[in-house]
Parts: sequence; structure tokens; C-alpha cells
Amino acid sequence: MNKNIINIGLVSKGRLFLESQKLLKSKKLHIYSERGERELIGKIKGKPNLIVYLYHARELLEQLSSGNLDIAISGLDLLKESEINIQKNIKVEKKLNFGFANLVLAVREEFIDIFTTLDLDEVAEEYFKKNKKLIRIGTKYPSLTKTFLFERGVTNFSCVRSLGSTELMPTVNSATLISDIVSSGLTMKQNKLRPLNDGLILKSQACIFSSKKSKKKKGLKNLIRLLTK
Repeated sequence: MNKNIINIGLVSKGRLFLESQKLLKSKKLHIYSERGERELIGKIKGKPNLIVYLYHARELLEQLSSGNLDIAISGLDLLKESEINIQKNIKVEKKLNFGFANLVLAVREEFIDIFTTLDLDEVAEEYFKKNKKLIRIGTKYPSLTKTFLFERGVTNFSCVRSLGSTELMPTVNSATLISDIVSSGLTMKQNKLRPLNDGLILKSQACIFSSKKSKKKKGLKNLIRLLTK
């Protein structure tokens, strides 16, 4: 990519995209597309050196870590879940006042034996002794989930990667528990799930990130200063 161009990455859809766009507008950075709303590449009015790229949330951080993007807005949860070699190339410039959500460990409401991670440890151990199988946890965040539980001495479990609606996994018996990101908690409640009392894995929010590989790029410091003040 052109070394004189600053490449900005945004999540391609959803509330996070709308809030990110709102932030840019508040700094008089107006995104427009020459090909319509479905275009994944945009420009900033009056700023020919700024290009906006829209990515899936997880791909966004990979592009930022590689230096293909210089600055991006995404969730802290995705950074913390990403591989170490991705994290080491990304700097958190500012935590923003939107995109708040919690990554929590939850179980179906009728599981009266599991209210805490200590309960989970006991149930998982008993389940393994009886069935020679591990309790399954459905999640899009296996790394954070494993670290959280290992630190609390829970080891008799396996993470099953979710490719879609994580909340449905206990209903269709593909997992006993889930760990998932929640905002209001309404979707979890509608699916008859409840968080463990001590099941908060991570508090997340939207952040402005920069690529450490781009720190010498002309104009980037000024853009970061504008967006973070």
C-alpha cells in the first residue's frame, strides 16, 4: 500500500460500525463511497491521504497487525482473544465510550448444580469420572475461556468453537455451557441461559488501535491525536 496513504480500518457492519462512523463525523471526518453503501472501501471528504477499509471484526485486527492497516476501531475482546503474534504488533491508543459488552460464562437455567466456577469444577470432574468425557463449552473465545478456567483450577472441559449462534449450542446439545459476549443479556435470557455468579471473563469496549509497524508513517500521529483527544 502507498506509504503516503493512511489506511483506516472499521468493522463492516452493525452498531460498532455506526458508532465508529459517528466518532469520525464528530472529528469532521466524513466517509463517502463512490460506488454506494455496499462498497467496502471508502474515502474521507477533503482528505485524499485517508482511505477507509471495512472488514469483518476478526480480520480487521489481522490486517492491522500486518501493517496493511495503520489505525482501526474494534473491540477489546477481539484483541485479547487474538494470537500473541497479532497482539504484539498492535497498540491500544484509547478506550472509547461505546461498544461496551461482557464476555461471560453461562449455563442453562435448569442446571441447579452450577452457579459458580467451583461448582463447575466439581460437576466437570464428576462427569469425567462417570462418562470418561469432558464437559463441552461452546464459544468464539476459546483462548480467553481456557485461560480464565485454568486460572481457577477448572481443567475437565473442552472448548467447542462456535461458528454462529453460540446461545443455541446448549439447546441442541452441542455444548453444556457457553462463553459469549453479551451487552444487555436479553438474548441470553431469551434462550434460558444464565451467567455464572463469578463467570465474568472480560469487560470489553470499543478501542482505537494502531499498528506498531506504522508508527513512523507521515500524518499518523496527527490523526491519532485528533481521534483520541
